[in-house]
Amino acid sequence: MRTTPPLDAPDSALAQAREVFLLGCGLPEDWAGQPQWRILDTRFGSGLHFLMTWAAWRADPQRPTLLHFVALQTGPIATDALLRVAQHHPEQTELTELAELAQLLHAQCWGLLPGLHRIALDDGRVLLTLCMGDAETVPTVPSIHTLLRAQNWTVDSVYLDGPYPELTLKAIARCCRRGTRLAAAAVLDRPVHDALTQSGFTVAPVPDVLDVSDVPSTRPHLQATFAPRWQPRQSSATLQAAALVTAASDCLVIGGGLAGAAVAASLARRGWRVQVLDRAPAPAAGASGLPAGLFCPHISPDDSVISRLSRSGIRVLLAQAQNLLQAGRDWQPSGVLEHRLEGRLGLTPHWHDGPGVDWSRLAAADQLLAAHLPPDATACWHQRAGWIRPARLVAALLAQPGIAWQGNTPVARLHCTEAAGHTQWQALDAHAQVLAQAPLVVIAAGFDSRALSGERLPLQALRGQISWGVQDAALDAALPPFPVNGEGNLVAHIPFNSLDSVDDGRRAWYLGSTFERDLHTLPPSTAQQLQAHADNGQRLRGLLPAVAPALAPALAVAQNWAAVRCTAPDRLPLVGPLDSAALPGLWVSTAMGARGLTLSLLCAELLAARLHGEPLPLDAKLAQALAVERC
Repeated sequence: MRTTPPLDAPDSALAQAREVFLLGCGLPEDWAGQPQWRILDTRFGSGLHFLMTWAAWRADPQRPTLLHFVALQTGPIATDALLRVAQHHPEQTELTELAELAQLLHAQCWGLLPGLHRIALDDGRVLLTLCMGDAETVPTVPSIHTLLRAQNWTVDSVYLDGPYPELTLKAIARCCRRGTRLAAAAVLDRPVHDALTQSGFTVAPVPDVLDVSDVPSTRPHLQATFAPRWQPRQSSATLQAAALVTAASDCLVIGGGLAGAAVAASLARRGWRVQVLDRAPAPAAGASGLPAGLFCPHISPDDSVISRLSRSGIRVLLAQAQNLLQAGRDWQPSGVLEHRLEGRLGLTPHWHDGPGVDWSRLAAADQLLAAHLPPDATACWHQRAGWIRPARLVAALLAQPGIAWQGNTPVARLHCTEAAGHTQWQALDAHAQVLAQAPLVVIAAGFDSRALSGERLPLQALRGQISWGVQDAALDAALPPFPVNGEGNLVAHIPFNSLDSVDDGRRAWYLGSTFERDLHTLPPSTAQQLQAHADNGQRLRGLLPAVAPALAPALAVAQNWAAVRCTAPDRLPLVGPLDSAALPGLWVSTAMGARGLTLSLLCAELLAARLHGEPLPLDAKLAQALAVERC
């Protein structure tokens, strides 16, 4: 099977990407007017197939609202290859235009460890899912065949590029629906023809001139359509709902914090008209009103579920923050130092030999010095981490088109009605009056989600208190220039102003947080607030021993901020339909615990993907770990 020509022959490579793959799959004609289109590319390489498709999507006035591009890769990707070639061929206008897209892509292709990565482009309307593995079975590195079998993708087009065996072609077939078109840069040899036919494809002869182009094609290639004689079996591990939505319509989201705002934004991007209901007069009135919080990857020697989830979540958060927020005022990807008090670095073996160093590495001597830690302290430096003001992010998410906010609207319970064969959910107040109704409701109300779910969700309240104060000049030099995390955390030098004011030059520090399980009373009593200050101070003495004495006078007169979060028994979020058979149209995104900043936007994209039958934004096993169905 012939494969994509090298990029040092740009005319040939560009023509093949366009004629063989894009036009060979009937694009852009086939996707015209569709709400979304899903493409599987079996070899990402330099990203040329993706870039050509992205450019075609941008240029098409009838493009689908959402473009999903799922790509497999068996080794390091080379997104910079197109940039280098464009520099040597400035006379090629098409190449120069693609190079501009390649620059945007290249900036996002960091930290690509084995597994699945979601990269959002064009304000989240172009979603690239990179599935990183190895062509052979290598310990700790999943094979492409294994990765294909583990997912539950359904795609509309397939770019087949590479010498894949019959076993892998069958795995590709499992990703197809009836009518999925496949194009391959291949000679019509008998083994390829037979393997495709046995996998359910009807292989069509390719004419000398493509029907959709006046340009003669001299490149050997193959076209096929998935049309099996048998009924394809759906994977038993599917996370799709029993009855997927056929079209976006009206939706209610209950909860105006980060989880609810993220769900509202993800659904609005897919065409939903979303009404957000909250008991408070303004958004982010609960735990999402945290004055300043950290986003930071979790690390563990075995690269646990939460470690992998945290990286996926931060990648989604970074994309949203870069698009919606102002650096230095609303957020800052400053990096975070993690002081490992147990004396172990916590990274997996051979971490420093690969792309993991883009995420976390051993802290440098100058970073330890800036944190006033001894040179032998065990600490990690997290490059893709920083601080953020959650309320700013919530406001920006809710400002997206298609979202309506309604505060001062406490929902007491939900009621399901049936009319003309259609399910309608009603949000009722304490007097059983209808506040709003829609066919889809998403509960994202923190600990209140337990009551709204009819006590079906096993949620535990988790009250947290932070200590904070305005910095004076003496503290500016004493406090680390970047956030420090570990047993508790310290975030300093944060602009101190209201959501609507300009920076007046003052800065604040924030220390915390406490973890008070099964407590949901607000505000805490005076005694509880004093105890919280003492607990936060005690953790600071372990986290930053040299900083604690300098902060002690300010901590003695510190302000208190408190809120209630919630967790599930396994400390992982709950995302998905509450009961798709008995309660169709009732979904949940809650139980973020202390990781709302890291996980809320990822969970929102997971919910939207499950609802629409899209490629999931993370590995299927990780998605199953978050599913409500596990409870």
